[in-house]
Amino acid sequence: MISTVTGKIQILPDTVSCRIAAGEVVERPASVVKELIDNSLDAGSTLITVDVEDGGRRVIRVIDNGAGMTRMDAQLACQRFATSKLRSEEDLLTLTTMGFRGEALPSIASVSRFSLKTVPPESTLGTHTQSMGGTAWEVQEYTGSQGTQVEVRDLFFNTPGRLKFLKTIPTEFSKICYVIQQAAAVHPGIHFRVRHQNHKVLEYPAVATLQNRLLQIYGPEFLDRYLPVTYNAGSFQLTGFTVSPHHARASRAPQEIFVNGRPIKNSTISHAVHEAYGSFLPKGKH
Repeated sequence: MISTVTGKIQILPDTVSCRIAAGEVVERPASVVKELIDNSLDAGSTLITVDVEDGGRRVIRVIDNGAGMTRMDAQLACQRFATSKLRSEEDLLTLTTMGFRGEALPSIASVSRFSLKTVPPESTLGTHTQSMGGTAWEVQEYTGSQGTQVEVRDLFFNTPGRLKFLKTIPTEFSKICYVIQQAAAVHPGIHFRVRHQNHKVLEYPAVATLQNRLLQIYGPEFLDRYLPVTYNAGSFQLTGFTVSPHHARASRAPQEIFVNGRPIKNSTISHAVHEAYGSFLPKGKH
């Protein structure tokens, strides 16, 4: 005999599952900025502007001059697992883009008041989509120049538990700046601008070399302290800068590691770098 008693397990509504999924992608304002910058990079942008208010709690606006989207793509962009970067399982083995999962925009939109304006190439007529808490409520025509502008307002307005764990405005903004500096470091040919409360805070014009970009980020003392490193073995290529032993520090900061343009934290690589210095490095120094 089959029981007719209602079970306890249910499929969550999309509005709830999206908010839960957002926790994996959107931890704080800096997470939003990283995802939006990755999209701008994948769109072939040469100029990326980030406007922030209240450390990203109130407003995050990322504007680029990349490829832009058609109306159909703009409407699909905020749906989960909708992506232009994968077509098959095999594509996972040959990724060349920063983003690929199709989760960033829907996750961000589900916990904010979200606006996307985009204009495709060779056109001045584009699309403006808006949503609140992940629920789309308006699609309009939009006139502008090629590129995409994403505006995220009132982040975590509908998840107060997440909001209360954010740090102070200066702390959250410093984390945003760090994300932008990481992106700028590995993309010297792209112009990055950052404004907070309508005041310019950072600007990194496009330059020809990694060395010139690191000079912009770390200042003129960079040339005195760092030594270039290059190594090639088949398809493997290593490029970067390492500090002179005379300028060793008590901590590893700022030690930055990138693999295929992505910032990573890897204790094995950090340890290998430390061991390579051997006796040249005083005990307790990095």
